[in-house]
Amino acid sequence: MLRVATLKNVNTFCFLHDSIYFNYNTDGYDGDAAEDHKSQDGSETMPFIDESPTISPSLCACGPDGDAISPVPPEDLLPGGDIEKGLEMKKLVLSGFLASEEIYINQLEALLLPMRPLKATATSSQPVLTIQQVETIFYKIQDIFEIHKEFYDALFPHIQQWDEKVAVGHLFQKLASQLGVYKAFVDNYKTAVETAEKCSQANTQFQKISEVDVGHTRKHTKHTHTMHISCEALLYKPIDRVTRSTLVLHDLLKHTPKDHPDFPLLQDALRISQNFLSSINEEIDPRRTAVTTPKGEARQLVKDGFLVEVSEGSRKLRHVFLFTDLLLCAKMKKTSAGRHQQYECKWYIPLADLTFQLLDDSDVLPHIQVLPEHEIEEMKTKISVIKSEIQKEKKALKGQSRNVERLRKKMNEQESWLLLHSPTIPFRIHNKHGKSYLFLLSSDYERSEWRESIQKLQRKDLQTCQLSSVELQVLTSSCFKLRTVHNIPVTSYKDDEETPGLYGFLHVIVHSAKGFKESANLYCTLEVDSYGYFVSKAKTRVFRDTTEPQWNEEFEIELEGSQCLRILCYEKCYDKTKLNKDDNEIVDIIMGKGQVQLDPQTVQSKNWHMDVIEMNGIKVEFSMKFTSRDLSLKRTPSKKQSGVFGVKISVVTKRERSKVPYIVRQCIEEVEKRGIDEVGIYRISGVATDIQALKAAFDTNSKDILVMLSDMDINAIAGTLKLYFRELPEPLLTDRLYPAFMEGIALSDPAAKENCMMHLLRSLPDPNLITFLSLLEHLKRVADNEPINKMSLHNLGTVFGPTLLRPSESEVTKGHITLATDIWSHDVMAQVQVLLYYLQHPPISFAELKRNTLYFSTDV
Repeated sequence: MLRVATLKNVNTFCFLHDSIYFNYNTDGYDGDAAEDHKSQDGSETMPFIDESPTISPSLCACGPDGDAISPVPPEDLLPGGDIEKGLEMKKLVLSGFLASEEIYINQLEALLLPMRPLKATATSSQPVLTIQQVETIFYKIQDIFEIHKEFYDALFPHIQQWDEKVAVGHLFQKLASQLGVYKAFVDNYKTAVETAEKCSQANTQFQKISEVDVGHTRKHTKHTHTMHISCEALLYKPIDRVTRSTLVLHDLLKHTPKDHPDFPLLQDALRISQNFLSSINEEIDPRRTAVTTPKGEARQLVKDGFLVEVSEGSRKLRHVFLFTDLLLCAKMKKTSAGRHQQYECKWYIPLADLTFQLLDDSDVLPHIQVLPEHEIEEMKTKISVIKSEIQKEKKALKGQSRNVERLRKKMNEQESWLLLHSPTIPFRIHNKHGKSYLFLLSSDYERSEWRESIQKLQRKDLQTCQLSSVELQVLTSSCFKLRTVHNIPVTSYKDDEETPGLYGFLHVIVHSAKGFKESANLYCTLEVDSYGYFVSKAKTRVFRDTTEPQWNEEFEIELEGSQCLRILCYEKCYDKTKLNKDDNEIVDIIMGKGQVQLDPQTVQSKNWHMDVIEMNGIKVEFSMKFTSRDLSLKRTPSKKQSGVFGVKISVVTKRERSKVPYIVRQCIEEVEKRGIDEVGIYRISGVATDIQALKAAFDTNSKDILVMLSDMDINAIAGTLKLYFRELPEPLLTDRLYPAFMEGIALSDPAAKENCMMHLLRSLPDPNLITFLSLLEHLKRVADNEPINKMSLHNLGTVFGPTLLRPSESEVTKGHITLATDIWSHDVMAQVQVLLYYLQHPPISFAELKRNTLYFSTDV
């Protein structure tokens, strides 16, 4: 039996001879509190033990009787030591983790104690449980125990013989690599707990056996503390442990130098652990919050969050609470300064009466106001500008300026507006005895989570409930205390220290998937978070009639403060009877979904990073690499002058003896032939591998270009044209004229602006001007089909503006603009406005421009 220290204070660790005990917030282990796991109001709750690592632990030494004495650090931690403080902190973290591992192993061993006699009697004439019940309840516990015992035994000597050269990263990497055992445990967890509960209720003998006494004996002391813990409570320990281990990895990385051999190994262990947690965090819910109904039943909060409800034709931001027996929709009441905030219940539906409404042809769709996409994009740009202004203010005045607060308030208003007006995916719920309600979400992943959480609860034997006005008032009042989501998800609420997310381009290759039981028509979509909500960014092609789709498609996804990538796997619906008249409805079936954290330390590498997301028994294999916005904004000239990408437009047109580069002419022709009606043309990403194939074909002047163009997906052709302009060594509208374009578009007088903007066009080199005018007329023709392709002049201006105007690297370093990020936040709006000015202008003739060498007439 392992020796275990009882650590009752929250932030305490004791130095005992050469062993260090470090408590990871283990106040939940108090025997009195753990006895029956009841909340203050007496309702039963799921056992929860918080062992999260502390940032600033208190020090205490233990005297001979085990009582705490004055804090005294060990000699090697006294000020003035030669060893780096970072590595000493690493030792403390490791020592504390070792102590908590000891506790954990003791708990696993305690859980295994009843398993052995139960197994032995299962085949006897008087079994307590069947062999199947024993194997279900204790599934994988022995394996988990052996993994952690081996880890503990390997780590212990490293801590005993500590110096700055000690490496432990390989141990944590190995521990993380064995999380597959935990996945099997998690998948069986719900069944295990339900089986244990049923067996306890039906069999008093098992109930007595399963009440485990866990003894915590402090080393070198006379004190032994015994805790009375149920089998169900101990079964939760492995789930809780993964979370704690992940937090420890964060702390270890924080205190490990980047050139230490442990650093990449700990990074890898953290990545594996985070991916694992992302895949299970919605499957297991400790349900720590509960209110008691007048009948004495526990009504527990399962999920809550902010959703947009369509009410009386307008959008309203609501806080929705899912309890174990009902769904409650509330709004925050306006309160006077100094008073506590309160919720007002708008409506509730008992889960026994709740159904998910599907439209049929007879239904009349409620009018939903959907804003043009360019308004959404313009608001995002405004928010980016304000973020940059806040950073500049804080640097200039060390964050003391009142202007910062004013800007924060303005940004909060704009982000809240965006959160309210962006969602378009309908989520309909219906009360069998009443009315229907409509929410709008931005993410099908989120909609699926709400639906699955409700359906999971509905599988139980639920009774309909009718709340009295007093009961409803009590429940609504409790929402403020029980809520897990406290603020609407906008960045203005976040502390400055919180990670701002990634800005730039994430390249993702979706390789393949396996684990499907039956052949189906399968595809994947990719979602990332930005501005507080998730949006779908890319979609693979449909792989028909297969159980192992091999997509191998690459996508370039723009990140705007993103921290998470989600992958959803769908079965395509071709049944016309199920396709309804709502354009935003998604009727395809989600086969699985998962997410991965975009950890900057892991993702920011020149090399591809391969990973696997597990979802409902399905494994999707993908690779990704990230390019920061600073790097992605750089224009890099081609080292060889034989191709067309990265080569000056004047060189290409001279070589081809043409006025407009061949690549531009061919791509425009193909888009106008079969892409003019394509929804989101130029906005939706093409498959990156297809784009690279076309790039290579144009660069080598392949004879197969025309065949390739006719066979290629139209979004790949549109993407190739955008890539060509983006990779020009200098922008199409030139570095030299860039400052003048910025000044010209800012002019207030229409006549002055007209003269200036036309004069600037006339100042362009002929190849640049003719190519620009050709592209301009093409984009206008695309916008003429806006009712079908949903691409307005504003949308096209947003897509092409920065591509045609963004300065080259040499111009940036001259001092006109100091950082590439400043280009994005400050000038992108102006770049869009420049192109939009020309798109909205009557047709511009090259001959007219060249004939009129003087300024245009001021009569406008």
